[in-house]
Amino acid sequence: MKITNECYDCLSRLVHQAADLATKDPELKVKAIEQGQNLLNCEFSLDKTSIAVATPLHRAIRDVTGNADPYLQMKETEVAMARDLYQDLVTNYQSDLKRDVVLAVRGNSIDFFVDFAEIKQDLISPVEFAIDDTDKLEAKLKDARNILYLADNTGEVFFDLHLVRRLGDFGSVTYVVKESPVQNDVSLSDLQKFGLAGGLPRVITTGTDTPGVLMEMASDQFLNEFTAADFVLAKGMGYWETLSELPAKGKVFHLLKAKCEPVANSLGVPLNSYIALLR
Repeated sequence: MKITNECYDCLSRLVHQAADLATKDPELKVKAIEQGQNLLNCEFSLDKTSIAVATPLHRAIRDVTGNADPYLQMKETEVAMARDLYQDLVTNYQSDLKRDVVLAVRGNSIDFFVDFAEIKQDLISPVEFAIDDTDKLEAKLKDARNILYLADNTGEVFFDLHLVRRLGDFGSVTYVVKESPVQNDVSLSDLQKFGLAGGLPRVITTGTDTPGVLMEMASDQFLNEFTAADFVLAKGMGYWETLSELPAKGKVFHLLKAKCEPVANSLGVPLNSYIALLR
């Protein structure tokens, strides 16, 4: 999915947000914003994905401020909130494949641009898919031996657990996180830091610090395992924005909430729709 003109303002907000989170030093914050904004003006192109533009912006903010993980405190808040809400949601929970998919996509309501009160409400609201390929899922999984689960935000890990275990009934599951911090995406260090690794199977990383995954920056290990996988479950908008640039092979199952107009428009659905799309 290529960037649209609407994305410019969002990326500008991202620069300011990341700088605000990265440092309390007013002069350093101004310097980080100026550098990020100048870089945005240079990098912004309708021939790129938003992820390709956002990645150097994040790197610039981290470099200028010396803060390797500007979103750490936000992730701490998200994890605490998600843990409590998850416990409430799974009280008397009856697991099956469809319910596990719904539980997993609920977690995708977590977003660093959205107020926490709104996130809490979304996490307990009914889920109806605007695109629903869940009926194709079990048939697809019957032939899957190697499964990749591409994780999104740190707080979502709790909501992934049931579906990860369910996928394990069909094949060998590998949970994929980011190599190093970017936004509120779950990184390898976050799994240990927040005590999230216990319920997970084998874990690898994309080998890089991009939201979603830019294949030209990913590690050889990730590229090899992505190619070899029989089935890939991709959580969140970042993976839609990047993987939708690849040819459709009928093995990537996108599970997300379309939380911005450009993503919703690219999918042909209303804003804030839930998506379960096999591509």
